[in-house]
Formats: sequence, structure tokens, C-alpha cells
Amino acid sequence: MVAVTVPAHQKGDILVDYEDKKFEDVKAGPGEKALVTFHTVAFEGSIGLVNMLQALRLQRKGFETSVLLYGPGVTLGLQRGFPKLGDEAFPGHQNFNNQITKFMEEGGKVYACRFALQALYGHGEGSLIPGIIPISPLDVLDIILLHRRDDAFMLHTWTV
Repeated sequence: MVAVTVPAHQKGDILVDYEDKKFEDVKAGPGEKALVTFHTVAFEGSIGLVNMLQALRLQRKGFETSVLLYGPGVTLGLQRGFPKLGDEAFPGHQNFNNQITKFMEEGGKVYACRFALQALYGHGEGSLIPGIIPISPLDVLDIILLHRRDDAFMLHTWTV
């Protein structure tokens, strides 16, 4: 019979070398931009939250950073709460709202497609987290092209 002889992990144990960084800490040069696009549904995986954290990190590295919410991505920018807006119905319920708000407070810009907001998800501009900028569906491609023209770093978040 197999016997486990290694003691169980304890709170405070270190399981990996989290201080071993292999690459330089890249910072933005003067005028460098970044765009993070979201075509993903809120709460249907970790990608939306992870890349909101990446957008915040890009902002803190000095990039002029914008976030584009389009298609199902607009669901990340909706005000939520239960039983009232702003209430946290379960731990993590306000993750997207909190990260987007923090990102905007630190100078980031967030844009949301009006078409997806109304036609796909039945919401109006008043449903958005305050500070998010509603845009025409015709602007979705143009914001990407403008960032491409400016040689910006782009991170595209897709789920199917």
C-alpha cells in the first residue's frame, strides 16, 4: 500500500520562486499607447478579469491605455449589484466594476459599443459604469486602426 510521507502544505509555505524574474521590467517610452479589446462575456471565464488587470498594469507601466468593450464585452462595463446596484451579492461579484473603476481613476479610458449595449443586450448608456464612454459601432474598427497607426501595443481578448 502507498503511504504519503511528505507533510501537508501549511499556510504561509512558499511553493514557487516568485522573485525569480527572467525578463526586464519594460516601461513605456514617451507617448507610447496600448489598447486592450474585450469581446468576452462577464463571469464566463477568467479572461475578462485577467486582462482588466493587464490593462491596469499597462497603465501603471506608463502606456496611455484604452479599453474597448464591444460585442459581449460590453457586459463587463455594466453597473451591477444585488439587491441594489453596487451591492456585492457574492464575493467577487463587483470584480469587473471595481477593476474598471480603478483603471479609469488611474487615467485609463474605457469605451463601450452602443450597438452591442442596446441591440444585443438591451441596455442603455445609463447602465454603464460612470466614466465609460459610449461609442458608435462604426468607431469599433476605427479605434483599433488608430492604435495600429500609432504603433500601439494591442491585446485582444476573445472567447467563443
